[in-house]
Amino acid sequence: MADKIRVVLADDHAVVRKGIREFLEDEDDIEVVAEAENGAQAVSLAREYQPDVLVLDIQMPEMTGIEAARSIKAANPAAHILVLTAYDDDPYIFAMLQAGAGGYVLKNAPSAELVRAVRAVSRGGSALDPAVTAKVMSQLATGKPSGAQEVIENLTRRELDVLRLAAKGLTNRAIGQTLGISNRTVQGHLANIFGKLDVATRTEAVLLAVKQGWLTLDEATD
Repeated sequence: MADKIRVVLADDHAVVRKGIREFLEDEDDIEVVAEAENGAQAVSLAREYQPDVLVLDIQMPEMTGIEAARSIKAANPAAHILVLTAYDDDPYIFAMLQAGAGGYVLKNAPSAELVRAVRAVSRGGSALDPAVTAKVMSQLATGKPSGAQEVIENLTRRELDVLRLAAKGLTNRAIGQTLGISNRTVQGHLANIFGKLDVATRTEAVLLAVKQGWLTLDEATD
């Protein structure tokens, strides 16, 4: 038979990875060649294995799936990325698609849907969960994500603290240690920031925060 579709699987829950791996490898044409438990590992394994498909969760330690996807695509624009997540919020969906993901499947989808998505994305196609497709169609029709706000929301003091440290190049872990909060809390703040500012990267968020007068140029570059 033809060569198998080589997959790198990234999710911070070992039990979830085990289940996904098992039903993917039930298929004769799919092989999981490596697993990552955080976004930074996913980036490293993508470089090492050059898989046909990277299956990424969004909320992971070290680097989010959004950050990992952008890093992977920057290093290899031909990389095929499939999102497998429990989150169907607009900021996550559009940030991942803007980061270069070719597919977005929810974790409550039937296993057969994930298998189809892996095959489609491996060929350079797209694979979107029906709920995600509806949101994308809404954006195409209106020119903005469904539920998008007409004005930019102000960031909270804690969100500004997170963004200020992110602007200095600190990792999520380092930001959490500095502020005395968990990695997941940092990830949540960053997702809220991206959603409020309608951006997909830290750099875009920092530039817009400076433009809005929420951060000074010195704070963003020290």
